[in-house]
Order: sequence, then C-alpha cells, then structure tokens
Amino acid sequence: MGRPTMEDVAARAGVSRALVSLVMRGSPKVSEQRRSAVLQAAEELGYSPHLMARSLASATSTVLGAMVSDLNNAFFAEVVDGFDAAVTEQGFDLIINTGGRSPTRERRAVDSLLSFRPAGIALLGPVVPASTIAKAAEQSPLVLVSRASRLSSVDTINDDGEVGSGLAVDHLVELGHRHIVHLDGGGGSQASLRRKGYVAAMQRHGLEPLVVASEYTDTAGARAVRGLVSAGGPMPTAIVAANDYNAVGAISALEDAGLRVPQDISVIGYDNTSLAALRHVSLTTVDQPRHEMGRLAAQALIDRVRGRTDAVHRLLHPSLVVRATTAPPPP
Repeated sequence: MGRPTMEDVAARAGVSRALVSLVMRGSPKVSEQRRSAVLQAAEELGYSPHLMARSLASATSTVLGAMVSDLNNAFFAEVVDGFDAAVTEQGFDLIINTGGRSPTRERRAVDSLLSFRPAGIALLGPVVPASTIAKAAEQSPLVLVSRASRLSSVDTINDDGEVGSGLAVDHLVELGHRHIVHLDGGGGSQASLRRKGYVAAMQRHGLEPLVVASEYTDTAGARAVRGLVSAGGPMPTAIVAANDYNAVGAISALEDAGLRVPQDISVIGYDNTSLAALRHVSLTTVDQPRHEMGRLAAQALIDRVRGRTDAVHRLLHPSLVVRATTAPPPP
C-alpha cells in the first residue's frame, strides 16, 4: 500500500476532505467529536500531513502559494494575514516565500511555488516581468495584489493609487501648501500610478509638480531628503512619500538636518501600515484595506479552483488618515 492520503483519512473517518484539512491545520471551526474521529483515522492509517506529498498524491491540491515581494514591509504582512484567514476558513493550506524585491529572485520564488503543484498562487507586489506572470498563469491559477494585468487568466486586487496620491495632495493644498514634492517608489509595484496621481493633482491645483527619484524603503526616503538638503535650494513645505517606510526615512533625514515635522515640513506616507499608527510616528498616510485585499485575493483563487474562468479585477478605494505629521506651512 502506498503512502496514505488525505482522501484515505476522510474515507476512514466518514468526513469530507476539506474537513480533514481543517483538522490538520488546527482550525477551531471543527467540533471535538469530528476532530477526534479524523485524528484517530489518521493515526490508524499512519497519515502524515506533508504538503508536497499531499499535493502530489491528489488530483485536487489544497495547497495555495503566496510570493511576497518584500518581507520587510508590514503592508505585505497585513495582506498575508487576511489571505491566510480566508484560506484557513475554506480548508486550504498555505505556503509562503519571498522574492526580496528582485526580479531574478522573484522568478525563482515563483518556480519554487509551482513545484508544489498548488491549487493557485498569489503574487503580492511582484516586480517580475509580465512574461513571467503569463508563463506562471499557464501552470496555475494566479492572482496579483498591487499589480495590474490584462491577462484573462489572471485576477487582480488593487487600490486606486492615482486617487490615493490625489487625496494626499488635496489635503496638503487645503492646509495651504504650494511647494509639494513627491518621493516616488522607483520600479516598485504601483509606484507609477501613485506618481501619476500626484502629478495630476498638482496640475489640477495649478501647482508645479516635482518628482524625486526614490524607492519603497526608509533608506531611500532618507537618501532622497539628503539630496534635497544638499542641493542648497529652498526646501519644499510638504512631501508626499512613496509609502510609509519611505516617509519614515524622510522624516529621519529631515530631523537630522534640523527640520521639524510638521512645523517646518509636512510628510504624508502611503499604505497605513502598523508602523504609521505607532504613537511616536503618528504618520498621516493613505489607507489601503490590507486585510480585505488579502481576503479578496484568497477568494479569487478559490473561485478559480472551483471553476470560474472569467477574470476578476477588484479596484478598492483608498482613504486618507490624518495624524500628526501634517500641518499648515510655516508663515
């Protein structure tokens, strides 16, 4: 007899395969009576819930994969939290890896996930070329979070980055700011949309946009601000940063230069991560519904597994969370 499968355990216990998966993941949604029956059946059969073996042994995998572009960014952790909650509720297993914001590493990470023959894969903020995404979608259902795609075989979950940046600029203009700089996200996911939204909002208010090259990191935010300071010209009165981490780096460099936030310069981030809400940070930022984005991504994959073939593209509306880093410009 070969290695026992989840179907064997389900048949021995007289329950569904999905319920066995919930038991193996320790879900609290299973009654003690059924949990005991499943565990007893697994023990009798010598079943071990190894993800790779289970996926290969079954015609229908219960494994979903998630490739996270940047483990250092709390935005992705909060998306994964929502993703995992939805996955667990519906009896699937989750494996996660990272691409470290590198196209080469991300390509290897996607290949690694595909080797598990998953039921589907979520790519969170991927920076791989579109050709890599298309190739992966030929092998597994695919959903992108914070990345657009026109492929009919790929679902997408995004916030409206153009609107979000516009909200930031509108808030600053209402406070009286006229010289507002954008530190952009470079080649990062959604960076071009946030940049486009900033430029459009500045032009709408009759203001001259100024985009400073940066990236989605605190180091890049600090470097961009040091460049502004060393240039020797007049400093802006406000900064719209690429994301919360970029904003925190910018604030650190401003303080090193003897500038106060928000008395001398206002700063707005993007994402509304847990970092932004810390009392000593208290960052004004654009909120994305991170947990909801994760849940929607999981549901998109599960719906594909269950037979949906048409593409789903969800565009969520961001909102502005005003905290302590924005104020009227100095007189």
